Amino acid sequence: MPREKGEKVIATNRRARHDYAIEKTYEAGLVLTGTEVKSLRQGRANLTDGYAYIDGGQAFLDAVHIPEYSQGHWTNHATKRTRKLLLHKDEIIKISHAVSAGGYTLVPLRLYFSDGRAKVEIAVAKGKREFEKRQTIREREDKREAERAMRSRNRLGD
Repeated sequence: MPREKGEKVIATNRRARHDYAIEKTYEAGLVLTGTEVKSLRQGRANLTDGYAYIDGGQAFLDAVHIPEYSQGHWTNHATKRTRKLLLHKDEIIKISHAVSAGGYTLVPLRLYFSDGRAKVEIAVAKGKREFEKRQTIREREDKREAERAMRSRNRLGD
């Protein structure tokens, strides 16, 4: 029985949703050392530079910054080391086929605890070009503006 219930988000990669078009997401476990888990429990991590890759039938997460545990000593971990991801074999095969097809990459979206276990949500994503980013922002602003107009129209009608 887990100590904790539910989900506690530690870090999100908001930049990834801006830079990439998300195709499919996967939940993966992480192989961590003790001081990494303690540092994550303090709510400290940075996903912005991180990426994932498949190598030799295994998935890895690289360049994710988990700072050293403040009360650790010589047993502290390296802050940006490569960490193994725990996925089912069929998921790894699907991901590797998508990435090898070209134009797709694996990006971490969020790092969280689910029932006391550290998890990372990774996504198979396609990079957006500059005009696509501007178009996404424009669509979001147009949607907000339309909602505002509808709200003000509904208030006047009452």
